[in-house]
Amino acid sequence: MNPLLFTGGAMGAVLLLLALRVPIAFALGLGASGGLFLYYAAAGGGFDRLAGLTPTLSLLGSVPFEFIHDYPMSMIPLFIGLGHVAHHAGITPELFHALRIWFARVPGGLAMASIVGCGGFSAVSGSSVACASAMGRITVPEMLRYRYDPGLATGAVAAGGTLGSLIPPSLLFVIYAIFTEQSVRALFLAGILPGLLSLAGYLLTTLIWVKRRPQAAPRSDERPTRREKWRALSGIWPATLLFGVIIGGIYGGWFTPTEAAAVSLALAILIGLARRRLDWHSLLESLRETALQTTTIFVIAIGAKLFVVLVSLTQVAPLLLDALQSAGVSMVTVLVAVVLLYLLLGMFLDSIGILVLTLPFTVPLVQGYGLDLVWFGVVVIKLLEIGLITPPVGLNVFVVKSVAPASVSLETVFRGVGWFLILDFVVLALILLFPQLSLLLPRLE
Repeated sequence: MNPLLFTGGAMGAVLLLLALRVPIAFALGLGASGGLFLYYAAAGGGFDRLAGLTPTLSLLGSVPFEFIHDYPMSMIPLFIGLGHVAHHAGITPELFHALRIWFARVPGGLAMASIVGCGGFSAVSGSSVACASAMGRITVPEMLRYRYDPGLATGAVAAGGTLGSLIPPSLLFVIYAIFTEQSVRALFLAGILPGLLSLAGYLLTTLIWVKRRPQAAPRSDERPTRREKWRALSGIWPATLLFGVIIGGIYGGWFTPTEAAAVSLALAILIGLARRRLDWHSLLESLRETALQTTTIFVIAIGAKLFVVLVSLTQVAPLLLDALQSAGVSMVTVLVAVVLLYLLLGMFLDSIGILVLTLPFTVPLVQGYGLDLVWFGVVVIKLLEIGLITPPVGLNVFVVKSVAPASVSLETVFRGVGWFLILDFVVLALILLFPQLSLLLPRLE
């Protein structure tokens, strides 16, 4: 039998299981296990079930163990823990309250403060969903209290929450680095300028929205004094310190990314305890949430790693690359097809699921055409950002809806993110057309 049939059949089985609402971790694991069993059973030219069972069981025992015990994987629970501790210690809520005072007299100031706050939260947590959930609880009721348009109030947080995908430390960058064997440090640096560009674009989108419809964001009557502004600004030093430790430590060569994650987590705990904002109950709750989220990600990653082993054994990627190049398919055509694939999948699957499902196929393709994998990583993560707010699934939209008042409908949230989606496509086009936006900082090392 053609080895390509095993991978194609396994992928078909995964898609069928996903359509039946089987969690992606188990869909990937079952599809990969079935494909590996059939591949080994037919390896001798016939079909021997016993011959296929032994090596398959051996891989099912060794691959997960070796993968989870890989040193870079320890970054994932450390960065997740940092986000939860920072939230429970009041580090991220203080950031929003300081920004709220500084943006008090700016048109759409609360929405802008929410977006910048999401960017700050992202710089500590690395998780878009956690960012949207935490900031949504704080900012959406505040904006609605000031009679903001519900679409603007929820859309700003749902879109701002996606910044956790690009602004380091990003969990998606860590997972991408592990599966593609790229430098986490280079990917973190590559995400800074596109992340800041997205942040600036969201602020501009909010300003245009409010200028066109002033009633969407009534002006606040608050007039904070200069002393109040500087007092509020003093509350953001913990978040600034943590971001400086992560990015400054990595860029300055003082820490590896894993060491930066460990040091920043320990620092966040010490800050919370010293300021009496973090008690033992909330610390244990942070650890419990970290364990649950880490387990979910690890199970998905194990299923994906088994699928990568199957793709490697059957040599699907090189054969597909040879076929495309023999047919004279251009690099631009392949890149457009990859972009459309991620946009399509983003409408139905979560970010981690899309990432681990597609990387075994897309990375060898773009690498074969000579494209930079660090730049491609930024492109992929930006596409996953867009998927977080794209209907019908748009995970961040559902997260914000879950924490918003019951009077705010799901349609209202999707309507609100529509304006920000336009900006996202503009930023995506800039990243595709000008790779230097992503590669400038990594190449300065």
